[in-house]
Amino acid sequence: MSGAKLNGTTGEDEKSPPEQKSKQIRVWCDGCYDMVHFGHANSLRQAKALGDKVIVGIHTDEEITKHKGPPVFTEEERVKMVKGIKWVDEVVLGAPYVTTLEVLDEHNYDITMTAEGVDTYHLVKKANRYKEVKRTAGVSTTDLVGRMLLLTKNHFRQGSAEYAIEKEGSSNMGQDSAAKSPWTGCSQFLPTTQKIIQFSDGKAPKPGDKIVYVAGAFDLFHVGHLDFLEKARQLGDYLIVGLHTDPVVNSYKGSNYPIMNLHERVLSVLACKYVNEVVIGAPYCVTDELLDHFKVDVVCHGQTQITLEDGKIDPYALPKTRGTFTLIDSSNSMTTERIVERIISHRLDYEQRNKAKEKKEIEAYEALQRAKLTQKAG
Repeated sequence: MSGAKLNGTTGEDEKSPPEQKSKQIRVWCDGCYDMVHFGHANSLRQAKALGDKVIVGIHTDEEITKHKGPPVFTEEERVKMVKGIKWVDEVVLGAPYVTTLEVLDEHNYDITMTAEGVDTYHLVKKANRYKEVKRTAGVSTTDLVGRMLLLTKNHFRQGSAEYAIEKEGSSNMGQDSAAKSPWTGCSQFLPTTQKIIQFSDGKAPKPGDKIVYVAGAFDLFHVGHLDFLEKARQLGDYLIVGLHTDPVVNSYKGSNYPIMNLHERVLSVLACKYVNEVVIGAPYCVTDELLDHFKVDVVCHGQTQITLEDGKIDPYALPKTRGTFTLIDSSNSMTTERIVERIISHRLDYEQRNKAKEKKEIEAYEALQRAKLTQKAG
């Protein structure tokens, strides 16, 4: 998923008094960053806490295909997505799959990190320039690809009446009961208020700020969403994103949407550097109460079709009446549906990739458990 190196640099002469030195810790993270999700963002948030600057190295399409199988997104799309994460300072394309000390020294990095099951950091570990961050349980690219391949709604079944939507067809889809990776099992993510606080910048709008509001599903947060939010943010000083609940999204998207449940979508959107605040479970129809409470100046929507509530009610009727509604052209045609089409069109390739990835993770997990038992036995 990601790797990071930590390096301390100083613009002062080495003989300068300690109090005059201005040491900057540079943290290097590298990985595929394919289908960037809040798990990637969380690792980069932790990387930022280790130093002053986070630089992300991204593998090329050729490297990923060679070592793991075909990526879902192109390297250009992956670079753009990582640049959009609020904790990232720089992005470097063409990072080697196996991290070397030469890479760290060339760019003056101190620390490397990873949350990956496969060890490609043995060289920097020996040099004591490696740190590992805690992996975000319950989400992975493998899991998300699997959800699309299985075409099941179980990923947003939360146990309460609000989320207990009937699934279409069998959730097993022919799967056997073999052991699954503890890192990529479906729907393991447990939302907490602490995690939301960690992702939020916690800043309220300043007096006089122009407030912009957008709403939607923002499912499988992608480059189309990123470009749209960047354009929306340019219309004001403070951007609020309203996220619809899973049942509401399913009512206008149909099929097995949303792929990601509401809590997962909240963190994915909060990790975007253009977003200041998220309304969790925003009403589908924009209301007077919402506009007045947040003092919204501009309400935006993209070029996708606006679905009428109950087939007859325009969800943007009120901001249109107020003269605060505007359409945005992000000049990006990427949609969640197009991502699913990419996965389905290469179904066999991704199924094989997922199986191989899960096998490696199970082996790594079992080895870790054996090491713990050995250590406990003395």
